Amino acid sequence: MANIAKLEFPALNITGDNYMSWTAHVKRHLKSMGVLNAITEGNYFEEQDREKAYVFLHKHIDEMLQFEYSNCENPYVLWEDLKSRFDHQKELLLLTARDELNNLRFQDFKKVNEYASALFRICSTLQFCGPTVTEEDMLEKTFSTFHASNIATPI
Repeated sequence: MANIAKLEFPALNITGDNYMSWTAHVKRHLKSMGVLNAITEGNYFEEQDREKAYVFLHKHIDEMLQFEYSNCENPYVLWEDLKSRFDHQKELLLLTARDELNNLRFQDFKKVNEYASALFRICSTLQFCGPTVTEEDMLEKTFSTFHASNIATPI
């Protein structure tokens, strides 16, 4: 049977590796549906709105997670359980991005735009996780990776 209800975005994986992007999508969609407060503590909605938020959350998680949380009927409880289970992803992203930045070398790339793309991707990840990366930081990283023979000496 064809999937009757199409997903608006990818469901949360059982591993949680897409948790960060998933939460951003969920918050935007729940806000557009007018039920974002259903995932915050102390907010009580009409049963219909609470169920709308729960069905949306439940539909956008992996089948194994759906089975695991099949007895949970409160969207706030489901949200908090998933948060406690997967919210550590930001720390993992931060560690990975810092490691990638430390190992990034200009000479490892054949084209400048490939290096720039990798640098911007890493810096975007760092900024998403908290630390602010300035243009000055990116330039310093680039210059520090040049081989000594490629650096012009002042006259």
